[in-house]
Amino acid sequence: MKTTVIFTTYNSPDWLSKVIWGFSCQTLRPDEIIIADDGSGPETRACIDKLNRETGLNIVHIWQADDGFRKTRILNRAIAQAGGDYLIFTDGDCIPRSDFVARHCEHAKPGYFLSGGYFKLPMPVSQAITHEDIKQQRCFDVEWLASKGLKKTYKTAKLSAQGWRARLFNALTPTGATWNGHNASGWKADIVAANGFDERMKYGGEDRELGERLFNAGIRSRQLRYSLVVVHLDHARGYVDAKDRRFNDQVRRETKRMRRKRTDFGIEQAAA
Repeated sequence: MKTTVIFTTYNSPDWLSKVIWGFSCQTLRPDEIIIADDGSGPETRACIDKLNRETGLNIVHIWQADDGFRKTRILNRAIAQAGGDYLIFTDGDCIPRSDFVARHCEHAKPGYFLSGGYFKLPMPVSQAITHEDIKQQRCFDVEWLASKGLKKTYKTAKLSAQGWRARLFNALTPTGATWNGHNASGWKADIVAANGFDERMKYGGEDRELGERLFNAGIRSRQLRYSLVVVHLDHARGYVDAKDRRFNDQVRRETKRMRRKRTDFGIEQAAA
């Protein structure tokens, strides 16, 4: 099975570097990483070129001009170009634990997609994480994070649960096994059959809408938020718009009501 990791970025080279360092520490490296760039400036390109040289990872940079939040469009271009049979999706602000790719591959199964979670870090802790902290996996250690200012809560179990405890928590979690853009994976053939992401959609539920079409096509999901672990770096969200969210909610309602398996506004027009 050949794997492609896909994630988006936009003018955040410091966070992007931390994410790539995370992938350089994987026990099972992906065959390919596609960075879907939604209009970043030259600093991001220089950062990616440097990381390509330093990590030995197979990093592909796909860029589109900055014309507002067009995450779904650049993701579709990445899907169309991906060489992997199995696609692992995350975000350009999520550092993967060293077993991230291996766990996705271990649990991959025909007819299913995988749904993971994330542990959100506050800004001071996000800024404190260094290359060495990622290499040594300290950024996934609850005690180390607490020493940098993280407040311990029941949610830290996402980082500390291992083995049977992780499997138990996966089974007991009340959160639905939806397609989460920060941590999900599936077979390229299934995603292409759904025609990828709906490019009309901006921020807010655009990832889940793809998962809902996969459900309509008979693809099932597995909830593995305690086994597929990433830490989410803090950042501003200036792209959030209430009007866009209302439109996205309308699209999702129509997808469910009409049991749509495929969008007319996806990969095919992106590749044209």
